[in-house]
Amino acid sequence: MPSVDEVFKEVSETLKIGKVEKYGPEELPAGPELESAKEIIVVEGRADIINLMRCGIMNTIALEGAKVPESIKKICKEKEATALLDGDRGGDLILKELLQVTDVKYVSRAPRGKEIEECNCKEVLDALEAKIPIEEAFKPKKAEKPKTEVPKEIAETAKALEGTLEAVLLNEKLEQIERLPVSQLAEKLQEIEGVDTIVFDGIITQRIVDVASDKNIKTIVASRVSEAVKPSLTVQLMTFSDITEG
Repeated sequence: MPSVDEVFKEVSETLKIGKVEKYGPEELPAGPELESAKEIIVVEGRADIINLMRCGIMNTIALEGAKVPESIKKICKEKEATALLDGDRGGDLILKELLQVTDVKYVSRAPRGKEIEECNCKEVLDALEAKIPIEEAFKPKKAEKPKTEVPKEIAETAKALEGTLEAVLLNEKLEQIERLPVSQLAEKLQEIEGVDTIVFDGIITQRIVDVASDKNIKTIVASRVSEAVKPSLTVQLMTFSDITEG
């Protein structure tokens, strides 16, 4: 049992921050500034409202259950609403429900495995600062493109060229034939023989791909590939961020 002192402290703190109000025909728990605020925060339960009030956040309303009450649907149409939900499976389910039946604009979550009612003020404010548009919460995360393993010589050359605006031409044994400014690359490729791989700090253009294709060059590694470049059947095109040393 809590001591008398603890009970007194809890009661006096609650009195100091104001009273949880009731909103709508369902008498949902709400913060004292809900009706006057343009932006509101939708939480899961009464304990969340009390915790947010302790942190000075008064523009709140609670769902009080997994089903979304009519009053919440109505107020989310009238005001810009952020859902601040627990970082657990219950929060996941409520988020899906809110997305289907309300106009909630943003979502923020407690740290994974924590409930809003047990978060300290820093965690609450951090969660609100990290809010995202609700549609983004359901975007499938892009799978990271697996990197292509290349010989050590190519990986090291690419690393050495970053930021230099230079190109290195390698033969079949991956020995350096020549190093030159990128501005001279297309011209030089037309004159030179025996090039197997080009590594350069610049953008792969269609012109370079065409010349490489004519010269039977197998690989081009550069900082970027122009969006206008058509994929080549004979020349492998890679960027610095695509490769890793094999």
